[in-house]
Amino acid sequence: MTTAFAAAAVRSPAPPPHPAARRPVLQLVGVRKVFSNFAAVDGIDLDIAEGEFVTIVGPSGSGKTTLLRMLAGLEAPSEGNITLRGELMNHVPPDKRPTCLVFQSLALFPHRSVGENIEFPLKVRKVAPAERRARALELLRMVRLPESYYARSVLQCSGGERQRVALARAFAYDPDVLFFDEPLSALDYKLKKLLEKELKDLHRESGKTFVYITHSLEEAMVMSDRIGVMRGGRIAQIGTPEEIYARPADRFVAEFFGEVNAFDIRRTESGWIGIEDGAPVSVGAEPPGLGEAATIIVRPEVMRFVADDASADNALCGEIVNEYSLGSRVQYQVRCGARTLLVEAPRAGTAPRGGEVRIGWTAADAILVGA
Repeated sequence: MTTAFAAAAVRSPAPPPHPAARRPVLQLVGVRKVFSNFAAVDGIDLDIAEGEFVTIVGPSGSGKTTLLRMLAGLEAPSEGNITLRGELMNHVPPDKRPTCLVFQSLALFPHRSVGENIEFPLKVRKVAPAERRARALELLRMVRLPESYYARSVLQCSGGERQRVALARAFAYDPDVLFFDEPLSALDYKLKKLLEKELKDLHRESGKTFVYITHSLEEAMVMSDRIGVMRGGRIAQIGTPEEIYARPADRFVAEFFGEVNAFDIRRTESGWIGIEDGAPVSVGAEPPGLGEAATIIVRPEVMRFVADDASADNALCGEIVNEYSLGSRVQYQVRCGARTLLVEAPRAGTAPRGGEVRIGWTAADAILVGA
């Protein structure tokens, strides 16, 4: 929910140096993938820096899985170039790339031990048995599994333990870039939260470059250095979690990252007015290039109950029709005419009860995007 995204953005540590200041390890230029007459990926330019954690999100059908398959070598681009450390990768098979893909299904060998699964890449490279075992034990420690798991069958491991084994096997390849295809999607909430933190720790400790695909917006907010939001085969916006949440490029990105209250407005000689009701609207700083129509995005956590119109730059009259507990906060549905708006308030706060309420927001707290 909205509160979770806001909290993740607020609690995130200071972002690493901007990617432009670091050496790119992976570059995409004009990448397209066409199936028959359908462009699943339609012209992507992207630089991923050395040691960066980049997450790609988007609705179903946006092209993120096709993009990942091209990056991992399971598909070849129809147009454009993918380079890794300056070397063209377009038609290099997966096993010849210095990369590794962690599948959603994990793809572990079910009738082999944990140690045998982890050692598999080393065995293929003809590494000596004693050296393979030493490396497998080292990787078990890295993914927070006891060394006693070395001889255990993966069928005796829990979902979270199998996930750790898959991560250890991926690191055994010693890849330059690790790709992840929704690896936490099948886990329960508590275990998923634990592994989110451990993945972030592993990324920091290893210094490897991570490219992660997920449907979970909260995963993206918690773990990523940058997030790319895909729509219709293109990247609608890429930026830090804070940038994506607080400064979305358009209404689609804003709505994709949490619940919003959206108001369509238009410019007149006397200022901005609401398209729906014609009422004057006070706006904050206008982004450059804004046209004669725009949309105001007001997140529920910045909407508040007000005593009168003078208590906020913008205010509306309505009636509370529902409320939902979000732990430390409560979300209220307020019906204002034909529309229903969302307001989130601290549990300790007191919402008006019964009859008419007034809700409002400060102009500077809203996000103004093009229509």
